Amino acid sequence: MIEVDADGWCRSTVCAIERIASPNFDERPDGVEPFLLVVHNISLPPGEFGGRFIDALFTNRLERSAHPYFVELDGLQVSAHFLVRRDGAIAQFVSCNARAWHAGVSRFEGRERCNDFSIGIELEGSDDVAFETAQYASLSSLANALMRRYPLVAVAGHSDIAPERKTDPGPCFDWKLFLSNVEGELRHA
Repeated sequence: MIEVDADGWCRSTVCAIERIASPNFDERPDGVEPFLLVVHNISLPPGEFGGRFIDALFTNRLERSAHPYFVELDGLQVSAHFLVRRDGAIAQFVSCNARAWHAGVSRFEGRERCNDFSIGIELEGSDDVAFETAQYASLSSLANALMRRYPLVAVAGHSDIAPERKTDPGPCFDWKLFLSNVEGELRHA
């Protein structure tokens, strides 16, 4: 079982959750608690899985010389609260009590700046590759733990909150499968 402590960090009695502190966060606005879960996908370089390039990106240590694509990311400061790797392993980069920099310019139900009121979970993947069973299991367990700690009522893809800019988690993400393993009510936007 995954639990979220009062400081917004997760721990688990059944699997290791790697804590990799990212400097790319700030405080949420006063009195704002997350009520939205945002699901993303990411692979670095695009379409390649494994390795530690995503960790390096979220901690500002990505070496632009490691791959030609990384030149495009030079100076980018982004993060997410979590990354679920292809094997289901979970890494946490930012406390859920803080504002991770995952959504960018975004809008949900008339409210802008989704980073203010959301928790961002990246799945290692891409729009055109099916996600692994282990990823759905970890994502569901994580969502259930977050729902026990925060007033989460909705879940959206990055494409739902930034449709002009983003396509993730993409058409290969199985919303029905994910939501069937979530305990309680979580409305898909």
